[in-house]
Amino acid sequence: MGTRAREIVGMDVNELLRLLNEAYASEWLAHYQYWLGAKLIKGPMKDAVAAELTLHATEELNHAVMVSNRIIQLGGTPVTDPKDWQAISPCKYDAPNDPYVAVLLDQNISGEQCAISTYKALMDATNGKDMITYNMALTILEQEVEHEEDLQSLKEDLELMVIRGSR
Repeated sequence: MGTRAREIVGMDVNELLRLLNEAYASEWLAHYQYWLGAKLIKGPMKDAVAAELTLHATEELNHAVMVSNRIIQLGGTPVTDPKDWQAISPCKYDAPNDPYVAVLLDQNISGEQCAISTYKALMDATNGKDMITYNMALTILEQEVEHEEDLQSLKEDLELMVIRGSR
């Protein structure tokens, strides 16, 4: 634990650790949702979408590493038991029970929109109080926005393909 690192945080560190653990749990759930979806996917454009899901899975895992490092710097402990992730995460886990491409895209777009809200809230809470966490949240938020855009573009391509195929 960095004693001075805690001292320079201009907010309740326990509240900050709670927010960070929520984000941490969300990242693990997102990682698994992307990873498993990429393995199970079926339907048109499945190879392109699976490649994107696999890339996003890796990036979500990197986010979890970044968030866990910040939790530890502040003297906290990342959520230690995966069974607690769903209870702590503000974002829901959508199991890829229906592996159809459009369903997986919708589920993951929803997940990205929740992640965007989570990191925006973390930025709002730390703005002017903890610039290290603020900057980390901004870095992650930029990727989450990019993820949402990537997935929505794939969804649009899929819809155009289906429309043209039905003509």
